[in-house]
Amino acid sequence: MRAVRLTVTAATTVAALTALSACTAKSDAKDGDAVRVTAADSRCDTSTASVPAGQVTLKIENTGSKATEVEILFPDDRIVSEKENIGPGTKYTLTAEVKAGAYEIACRPGMKGHGVRQKLTVTGGGGTARRDPALDRAVAEYRQYAQDQADATLPLVEAFVKAVKAGDVDAAKKAYAPSRLGWERTEPVAESFGDIDPKVDIRKPDLEPGQKWTGWHRLEQALWEKKTAGDEEKALAGRLLTDLKDWQKRVGKAEITPTSMANGAKELLDEVAKGKVTGEEEFYSHTDLVDFKGNVEGAQKAYELLKPVAAKNDPALAKELDKQFAALDTLLDKYRPDKGSYGFVSYDKVGGEQRKELSDAVNALAEPLSELAATVVK
Repeated sequence: MRAVRLTVTAATTVAALTALSACTAKSDAKDGDAVRVTAADSRCDTSTASVPAGQVTLKIENTGSKATEVEILFPDDRIVSEKENIGPGTKYTLTAEVKAGAYEIACRPGMKGHGVRQKLTVTGGGGTARRDPALDRAVAEYRQYAQDQADATLPLVEAFVKAVKAGDVDAAKKAYAPSRLGWERTEPVAESFGDIDPKVDIRKPDLEPGQKWTGWHRLEQALWEKKTAGDEEKALAGRLLTDLKDWQKRVGKAEITPTSMANGAKELLDEVAKGKVTGEEEFYSHTDLVDFKGNVEGAQKAYELLKPVAAKNDPALAKELDKQFAALDTLLDKYRPDKGSYGFVSYDKVGGEQRKELSDAVNALAEPLSELAATVVK
């Protein structure tokens, strides 16, 4: 789940206001081949406004007082690559692959709104070089995986929506968590479109002023807190299905590269750390462990497809990732009485020490996973 962006009209206004005072390009100041990005509460300074096509590395430092998100964007706001939740005073290295063309680097203080943006021109050939054909196969297989997950999600969402429209609260509750699994497994691909995620997966605390709350979590609140599925909820359920059909149609057109797969796997672990482990994601239903498992499965799928190249380039890293994925899977199984299903225990029954154990396992996996993108494009 990502925080919503402003509408295109509002975004244009913000961009015009901030471009003069906040986005500063320093075209001569390069740190080796990397683009240095200094993010602050109202600034987004980059060390260059132009890079050659191929692999690009952002060396990000957040000097502001708020957590920020840094993205490489196409002109239509589709995401090439991103890193969310970069805390104040922290640094992060983001590796991506870009073709020749016009892009933007966006810093989003507080991880909300249009953000402060800087133009980035990518020069040279129209494509990016591949050193190993296995990477092309990995991309093709992951694209099919994302499409398969979307295709499998729609019938589950239809069952959920049918229960809501029938006013059957108990049936809707049972259908809720399974309907979210395909989304959770491939969330970075879904988020890359920019406009779908805020419609279907936004939480109440992340709403922008004046934004209407729609999607799964609005219905979750009604079912668990209000214990109702009234006329408004029935209409929202229909809208959810419509928005997810849009997602299903667009998944096959997503921009996917080996580095976006690797970065997406890391983002899925970050999603677990900031929302699922804390219990914030499924605040009303407490089905966080189902989402948790979906995120981990999606990250593991991306890694497994990239593993032949990762293991060749850095055998020690691949061995460590195998170890940490296995450890986290084993730990999660402790909270699933029926190992053949997604019947996880309610997360409000998981105590503080147990949550810390889960958090430690996520962090132990996230650290080596952050090295995967740079490893597969060596």
